[in-house]
Amino acid sequence: MSKPFDMELFMSGVLTGSRATRKRHLRQATLIQSEIAGRWQRETPWAWQRKHLVWFLEHRLDRHSRMTRYYYFLTVRLLVRRLQKTWVFNL
Repeated sequence: MSKPFDMELFMSGVLTGSRATRKRHLRQATLIQSEIAGRWQRETPWAWQRKHLVWFLEHRLDRHSRMTRYYYFLTVRLLVRRLQKTWVFNL
């Protein structure tokens, strides 16, 4: 049996700011992970491609407010930085 992926450990290298901000990014990253795992069966961020994050930003957040989409966009930027990719996203 494999251990569940620890998003907090994964994100620990790029999380900065206040405690509330770090908790928000962790909560949002965990939600992003679960949505992508449910749609494409990609359990860890290491298996993600740019299209997975684009899908999340465009299709899972389409009915949310502009500010909510922006905060998720910031979390996606942190995920990309942690993955050491050069992916660029448009708001």
